[in-house]
Amino acid sequence: MTKAEDEVWMARAIALATANVGLTGDNPSVGCVIVKDGAVVGEAATAPGGRPHAEEIALDRAGEAARGAVAYVTLEPCGVRSSGAASCGERLASAAVARVVIACEDASVMAAGRGLKRLREAGIARDLGVLGEAASALYAAYRPRGGG
Repeated sequence: MTKAEDEVWMARAIALATANVGLTGDNPSVGCVIVKDGAVVGEAATAPGGRPHAEEIALDRAGEAARGAVAYVTLEPCGVRSSGAASCGERLASAAVARVVIACEDASVMAAGRGLKRLREAGIARDLGVLGEAASALYAAYRPRGGG
């Protein structure tokens, strides 16, 4: 994918996330678009109430088509889940996506580099910062307070 294509798909992910801002409880509203061969195979925003996460829904919608695809995510995928369930980083790795494009890092203790580390350990290409300024505006109010 070219930089211009990456920006088009990330803009779509940002639009999905924007639609659910204020509806996701303590969790941020994240957008995820999974693209394979130039077509969307799964997309979602974090569900109202904060669960399931955008990546979970988009991966479920994509099914086997996620294998070898590119996932565009507005915020770094979580690396650990408070519930003990598979993190979004683990789910992306298990789905065998080829690449994950992330708009901005997550300062939350549930992410903070952990999602990126999981993807790296799985051998998945990662690109960080695509439309980062636009996406970070979504998370200004979400920035963790006191490590939470």
